[in-house]
Amino acid sequence: MPTKVLRLCAVIALGLAGAWSFSNEARAQAFPDKPIRFFVPFPAGGSTDAVARAMQPALEKILGVPVVVENRAGAGGTLGVDAVAKAAPDGYTIGIAGAGALGVNIGERTKRMYDPVKDLAPISRAAESPFILVATPALNAKTLADVIKLAKAEPSRMSIGHGGNGTAMQLATLMFTTMAEVKINAVPYRGTAPAVTDAIAGHVQLAIADPPPSMGAIAEGKLKAIAVTSKQRFAVFPDVPTFEEQGVKGFELTGWFGVVAPGGTPRDIVAKLNAAVVAALKDPEVARRIRNVGMEPTPTTPEGLTDYLQADIAKAAKVAPVVDDKPN
Repeated sequence: MPTKVLRLCAVIALGLAGAWSFSNEARAQAFPDKPIRFFVPFPAGGSTDAVARAMQPALEKILGVPVVVENRAGAGGTLGVDAVAKAAPDGYTIGIAGAGALGVNIGERTKRMYDPVKDLAPISRAAESPFILVATPALNAKTLADVIKLAKAEPSRMSIGHGGNGTAMQLATLMFTTMAEVKINAVPYRGTAPAVTDAIAGHVQLAIADPPPSMGAIAEGKLKAIAVTSKQRFAVFPDVPTFEEQGVKGFELTGWFGVVAPGGTPRDIVAKLNAAVVAALKDPEVARRIRNVGMEPTPTTPEGLTDYLQADIAKAAKVAPVVDDKPN
């Protein structure tokens, strides 16, 4: 090929590359200029939904565009996250989810429709809280020792509800039954709110619940708080001991949520979204609303979200071999 032609091709290639780079930069600078969809992979009434809706007004103010919260429940949160993973990587679709849907492998259930590493871009952690082991008032148990004694006396006679297979609530359930060496039938629900509703009705004797749907029922005496899953006692219910305090040594797990975008979202846009999420979580009104439902805002860098996920993956690996179920 003549030298002049080669030079011309090189100039054209450089021009195209420069135009592509300029286009990407211009897109990032213009972002956002239309509404953003914010997927919540659980029903209304649970922790995930509460945190998203607490953040929504501040995100709209910071970003200057509408942020539309959409509930996409099912399969332990993976349906909603799958909708994020398959969206265009332009920053106009984001989601909030817990460790289970973001990559914790619990047993045989993770035939996901997406690859959490390749198909999702971390933005920030959002909030965390302990889970609470609650019991129906009819159950003759006031302490964790009482529950364990009943479970060992009649293996598999009791049932414990949780927020769905593949969720951190399932992980907490498995950690409890494995570490306490008890057999209790685990019943998955499409979120914590329906699990709490069934516990109040007596359809299950126990439930691993997060604070928003359970705090009112505990305060009203419709459920008994038996233990909290965190290392320290929960400020909302300071009289409720931890699992560790009640003899299940080494038990510690908190529920947390992270905000993600589709994999391949440009780094400049991820940075803008991270800045908006962090600012929203630091807003006093947003923090107040999140704390009112028993959670604590926990903004991080994108890398910080990945670190927390890796820690929960290690915990799940210890109980995964005992699981053989499918996502609900």
